[in-house]
Amino acid sequence: MTISARWPALATASVVGLGLAVGAGVPASAAPQAPVVTRAGLDPALVAGRGATVDFAEQEAENTKHNGAVIGPDRAAYSLAAEASGRTAVKLTPGQYVEFTLPKAANAVNVRYSIPDAPTGGGITAPLDVAVNGKHTKKMTLTSEYAYLYNQYPFSNDPTAGLLHPDWWIAECACVPAATTPTPEISKPFRPMHFYDEQRLLLGKTYRAGDRIRLTASSGAAWTVIDLLDSQLVGLPHVNLVASNVLLFGADPTGKRDSAAAFDKAIAFAKKAKLKVYVPPGTYQVNRHIIVDNVTIEGAGSWYTIIKGKEVALSEPAPDGSVHTGVGFYGKDAADGGSRNVHLKGFTIQGDVRERIDTDQVNGIGGALSDSTIDGLYLRHTKVGMWFDGPMTNLKITNNTIVDQIADALNFHTGVTNSVVRNNFIRNTGDDGLAMWAEKITNTGNTFDHNTVQTPTLANGIAIYGGTDNTVSNNLVADPIREGSGIHAGSRFGAEPFAGALTIKNNTVVRAGTLELNWNIGLGAIWFYALDKTIDADIQVTGDHYLDSTYNAIMLVSDWGVKDLYSIEGVKFKDLRIDGTGTSVVSARVAGSASFSNVDARNVGAVGVNNCGSFGFKPTGSEFSLTDLGGNDGGGTTGPWLAAWELPNTITCDDRPPVVAPPAPTTW
Repeated sequence: MTISARWPALATASVVGLGLAVGAGVPASAAPQAPVVTRAGLDPALVAGRGATVDFAEQEAENTKHNGAVIGPDRAAYSLAAEASGRTAVKLTPGQYVEFTLPKAANAVNVRYSIPDAPTGGGITAPLDVAVNGKHTKKMTLTSEYAYLYNQYPFSNDPTAGLLHPDWWIAECACVPAATTPTPEISKPFRPMHFYDEQRLLLGKTYRAGDRIRLTASSGAAWTVIDLLDSQLVGLPHVNLVASNVLLFGADPTGKRDSAAAFDKAIAFAKKAKLKVYVPPGTYQVNRHIIVDNVTIEGAGSWYTIIKGKEVALSEPAPDGSVHTGVGFYGKDAADGGSRNVHLKGFTIQGDVRERIDTDQVNGIGGALSDSTIDGLYLRHTKVGMWFDGPMTNLKITNNTIVDQIADALNFHTGVTNSVVRNNFIRNTGDDGLAMWAEKITNTGNTFDHNTVQTPTLANGIAIYGGTDNTVSNNLVADPIREGSGIHAGSRFGAEPFAGALTIKNNTVVRAGTLELNWNIGLGAIWFYALDKTIDADIQVTGDHYLDSTYNAIMLVSDWGVKDLYSIEGVKFKDLRIDGTGTSVVSARVAGSASFSNVDARNVGAVGVNNCGSFGFKPTGSEFSLTDLGGNDGGGTTGPWLAAWELPNTITCDDRPPVVAPPAPTTW
């Protein structure tokens, strides 16, 4: 039985609890639906104090009045439902609608949606009618030009393409096609993903709580999926009259002419006159990097100041391997001393990136920035929202929204120290949401705190690859799709070893623990992976909540080829709440050890501990041992999750246990 086939009972429980029947919208003649406000598709009470504090209200389409069809829930990769927030959305045919009731006053909305790709790739556009209280308000233009990736890494925009790597293992047929006779056919499009995009719209006036916003699909697309609507009250534009105004240096706020040179001149003047650079309301075309050092650039607010660029092919590759450039604000290279005292605030960076080329520097923010701040930006359609190559120190990244990326939202890469990422909202990345990657030079003393990461279509919500004395705290991570999970600590990608302490505390992870496609096993909501080196730092996981995990809550694993070389030692789990696992609380597929204190679990689908160790199956027991420090309560149908008979290292190895869908999570 497929994973998706095991979830209907869960869907019914959660949706009926909100007053709807699965697959049946509220009849068109019914009264307006009372607004159901969620956070990452959950009752906000379940995530209080965790994740980013945002100025918008999230409403899932499936909780509204509509005459479309509910799709999902489904957790199988390559499906529209699986990539939806909460794993459920509403599909409309032309003329059908979804109607949201405003929970509070708003003058702006953001719609997360999907429409079909063009038959040969490249996307289409289609209008969406937006009406308030039955009166036509505006047309929103939807596009799939920045969605839809196919095939194997680094992916293709062509749905008709054959395998990019014919010699790679193909999990779908359990074969290496180039070595198989006859070569098995793959279905096309092969592994479609990254279906969704977002679009913002200022409504032109403020509407009151209780007013109804109806989104009606057009004939411009065969179908339109509405995932959710964010509504908010946007304040007046920020104005700075005593500043180096880019308009005075020739910037074009209509976006018709390239304004890059005007930005450079405004920055040069601001540094001489010791002023800030101000970018008034408008759309500014910038098609290359703007180099920033010792300067403050502020816009009128991310809804008003939009800096937008095309992706431009270079006549020859740059020294860093880039074959394109595009809009972005970059510090100087670390090799050139990096940049300092840079402050970016209150504008949008909108790129034009539609394919993944890892050597390309087509990120929204890049370079090395020390003693700097980035606050209140909105980034979309770049490769990576923010990618930093150190050494660099003391960067504070706060209150930003990063959506619809081809790869990561943010990556601290190489030698980033004493820096903070706090209160940022991230949705629909094509790789890790937030990452620290200590390649060649360790990352030290950094913190990811109170961020929300939703629906990464590949890899993890938050990933830490090596490093020293880093912290992941108070974050909300939801709905990773494939080959990753909510929180990940990995000795891989050539990262420096974990050292000192890795502190993971007070995070909530929901609907995580995805299928690892290449291994064909389920991961954990949090997972540790010893691939390149042993992991033996002081790792403490405290106060986390793992809700509705598709497979395991906790996983510790090594790769088969190095299982007898590397281990994961001494991880400490304390004060955790685990509400719902498709399989186990702990899955150990590595040598090593862990201790558990006050880890409470309920609705556990399989044996509490799935202990394979390093698959030696020795008479002395598993190569992985567990220590019970007390207070580990609860379990599931098989009994207490941490039973005395499992300790310290009883072999309880079931390579692929059946998945039992838990009920929807509730307050503890």
